Amino acid sequence: MIAKSNRESGFSLIELLIVVVIIGVVAALAVPAFQRGIIAAENRSVHATMKVMSSSQAMFFSQNQRFARLDELNNMNSNGLGTLVVNRLFRHNFTFEMTPLNPSDAELREGFTIGAFRDAGGVSYRFELTPDGVQRVLPGPEDH
Repeated sequence: MIAKSNRESGFSLIELLIVVVIIGVVAALAVPAFQRGIIAAENRSVHATMKVMSSSQAMFFSQNQRFARLDELNNMNSNGLGTLVVNRLFRHNFTFEMTPLNPSDAELREGFTIGAFRDAGGVSYRFELTPDGVQRVLPGPEDH
């Protein structure tokens, strides 16, 4: 009598389910960390852009005895700061605007405030540039 071998090779259903669960757990941990990394990179990029704006403002002030508006800053930097739409500048997910939105020359002789903001995942991010430098307004260190 010849013994029949009825063995088939392959993975069992339990083994496949375990692999799917492991992949799901890894994805559940990795995706939020990846998103936080993207947001942090964008925040650093905006901070660097505001540093460029700050040095451009100092140069503009020395030549014109007033600070520049967003369109003038963007022109000084070969339109590399972002896309200008009316009185707002858009760069990636951030919107830059001056306070007031359209400052007079007299106001620009006294100072300037440029805000950059975005909403990401229910959290608002806001940076502010003044003649004193760049500061992060939202979220504060304790918020996020």
